[in-house]
Amino acid sequence: MNWSEMFFQGWNDIVRTLIVGALAYAFLVVSLRVSGKRTLAKLNAFDLVVTVAFGSILATILLSEDVALAEGATALGLLIALQYGVTTLSVHSRSFARAVRAEPTLLLRDGASLPNAMRRARVTHEELEAVVRTEGGQNLENVSAVILETDGSFSVIGAGSADVQVACSGT
Repeated sequence: MNWSEMFFQGWNDIVRTLIVGALAYAFLVVSLRVSGKRTLAKLNAFDLVVTVAFGSILATILLSEDVALAEGATALGLLIALQYGVTTLSVHSRSFARAVRAEPTLLLRDGASLPNAMRRARVTHEELEAVVRTEGGQNLENVSAVILETDGSFSVIGAGSADVQVACSGT
């Protein structure tokens, strides 16, 4: 094993990383600006996967000599175009939107947990209590609603808020 190669393999790889990295980064930024804010919105699990994929593709372009800048830019462009297409179809087709994204789930209403909804969402009573504490609540009885959002985050609506009229699964 050549220990010196572990730390430095030559200037060619460093120069390639600098040039290709800067160009790939610029391409990604311009492409994201052109495609709009919705491309990177984290509204659901599908959006999260796309965001992670952007990072993975950019890292591959930067570090793999087997991937040319043109190939990497094509992969980024394809992912942006697919994300744009899916979000556009979601806006125009309710059935398509339901197929690609989850619905929010009401886990607690007026201080009472909803066991069936919690079971389907795989959320324990202890986790629900932790979510309420994180949001500054003291106990479940003082909360109007807890909703598991489509992006995996929780919304906690405190007692005294306007009546909660939520069209969520698990109601």
